[in-house]
Amino acid sequence: MRRYTKKDFPVANVRRLLEPGPIVLVSSAHGDERNIMTMGWHMMMEFTPALVGCIISSANHSFELIRGSRQCVINVPAVDLAATVVGIGNTSGRDIDKFGEFGLTPKPGTHVRAPLIEECYANFECELADAGWVNKYNLFVFEVVKAHVATAPKTPKTIHYRGDGEFMISGAETRKFRRLFRPGML
Repeated sequence: MRRYTKKDFPVANVRRLLEPGPIVLVSSAHGDERNIMTMGWHMMMEFTPALVGCIISSANHSFELIRGSRQCVINVPAVDLAATVVGIGNTSGRDIDKFGEFGLTPKPGTHVRAPLIEECYANFECELADAGWVNKYNLFVFEVVKAHVATAPKTPKTIHYRGDGEFMISGAETRKFRRLFRPGML
């Protein structure tokens, strides 16, 4: 087993090592407005029902749309959309229609009013399950009420944000440790 030499590290940068999963595009709609935002701060909170926690800044245009509609779609892009993901994150829906600006196709959901993004690998229709932490922490707890996932590839290359403008692409899959896995423990 390897031992690592360590140095002090800025506490404000620990997120660069703890980012939980792939960058997602969150689509929302309320009234006559719709928007897409790039988001990296999300976490699985429960299996059944499928609960996802999302941090959405109150300064973000999507914050009020989602708080008002109590719905959104969490869209999982693959690496082929990386430049689009960054572009969406660098613009505000207050100023532009991001679907038109970035050439993305809105598709109606089956359970929510927010549009799915057809070019994304997966789309998770979500309803707000708990708004108790929204005002204090900007933390929305969503229940995934419908999931749509592409039939191929089986494991897409997803984009992961490491902070400070650095990204990484999901790595190789392995079953090397599967025999050690105890499903009831994870």
